[in-house]
Amino acid sequence: MSTYQSFHGLPALAGLATFDAAQQPGLSVEECVHRLKRFHYAFKRLHEIFLARLTAEPVYELKMAFSLHAHYCAEHAAALRQRVGEMREPPLGLDIVPDPALEIFFDEILAAPTTEELLLGIYAHAIPVLGAALEKHRMVTNPLADAPSVRLIKFALVEIEEMDDYGSRAVAAFDEAIGRRKREVEVWLNVLDDALAAAGGLDGTSAKSEHTFTRWYSARPFIYDKVPKRDARFPDPYNMGVNAEAFLYDPAQPPEPKVLMMFYKRLREIDVPEMMASIITETKGKPWGYYRDMTRQLWDEARHAMMGEVGFISLGVDWKKVMVNFTWSFGLNTQLTAKERHGVLYFIEQGLMPKTGKRFEWETAQAAHNVLSALFQDYDWADEVLHARVGRDWYVSQFDNPKEAVEWGDRAWSKVLIGWRQWKDEGLTQHRNWWPDVYLDWCRAQGIEPDKNVLAFHESYETKRADLKVLSASA
Repeated sequence: MSTYQSFHGLPALAGLATFDAAQQPGLSVEECVHRLKRFHYAFKRLHEIFLARLTAEPVYELKMAFSLHAHYCAEHAAALRQRVGEMREPPLGLDIVPDPALEIFFDEILAAPTTEELLLGIYAHAIPVLGAALEKHRMVTNPLADAPSVRLIKFALVEIEEMDDYGSRAVAAFDEAIGRRKREVEVWLNVLDDALAAAGGLDGTSAKSEHTFTRWYSARPFIYDKVPKRDARFPDPYNMGVNAEAFLYDPAQPPEPKVLMMFYKRLREIDVPEMMASIITETKGKPWGYYRDMTRQLWDEARHAMMGEVGFISLGVDWKKVMVNFTWSFGLNTQLTAKERHGVLYFIEQGLMPKTGKRFEWETAQAAHNVLSALFQDYDWADEVLHARVGRDWYVSQFDNPKEAVEWGDRAWSKVLIGWRQWKDEGLTQHRNWWPDVYLDWCRAQGIEPDKNVLAFHESYETKRADLKVLSASA
């Protein structure tokens, strides 16, 4: 034990460690990099899984959680990439699979056929073992020599713990479904355990098991499902019977009920993560900064949807009575290429920047004296400024000039066919005007008399093809 004393007993070594801890051998640079690369691979694969499964996951809360957790993983993967690059590692080799068995481990989770197995794979296996491996690294590496790695691991562990806590509750919510397939699920979980053991654990520091195992669900290559799915709380996802923008921009309408319509617009943004997940999943070979920035935007759009959810609750209105459609994400995902979808996204975002866009919504919330709506619109507006920058960096940069980029996105948007009458003729929706019921609920909750003009606004409204760009633009 060291007997050296710092000046007046001040914390030594900038508070990073004791002298005794700083004298421990720890990990060599080579061994440190070896482990960091495996952590990076785990975060990258989890990011891939969250986004590849988001669009077709019907449960709204899971879509939102996958959006957030994908954002976390993208950020930590970026931090690990930077750290590896600081440690005598050019070229980095971060696109190399560190172990075939570890690849199978994540392939199996990606290919899980049900929501409950997906949750078990992510939250009962991958997240806990990644957290344990990160904690182990923090404990065995030299806290002074490897302080930069310890710092980024410390931050990662905070969000790993958050994901782990969420995952435990999510898995518990599916206990009954898991129990119905207990035998089959247990066989598959053994495959995961065997794959991890064959890889020498997530960090590769354990003796590799020689026990033979074969792929289970990943025996057939995973096929990304780009068709959005919704749970039973979204009973009419093709419903386009209410034009929020037409009401919002009508100067004859009072600002107070416009807040209700803005909360609908925010909740409707659930389809932006559904669409953006398809862009990110289908776009390969970009620098990691692309995936980090695009996933941040995807997460912001999920936040906006939850702002709408909170908004309805604050007003005492059941948001499940609002027909939140998926026509935008459905149309773009099934009719356009990934680049075209990105073009449409950027084109729409440019329309949100003038005074008739985000500023107008913020001013409307202020005019209505709704503090919560004004706060949400303030941050929504700020987010869109960031998203415009993301668009310039990763979309506009593919063109000779911004004007060409906008025009290309406009042309792509014009290619999307929204089957308004087709869906009605096929019995998929009646495009029911849900606005009067929701508005009356709001009036009752606020204890006010309904405004007849507000109540009747959509009664004579019939969607025309020319309206559809505005009607279905959710970003």
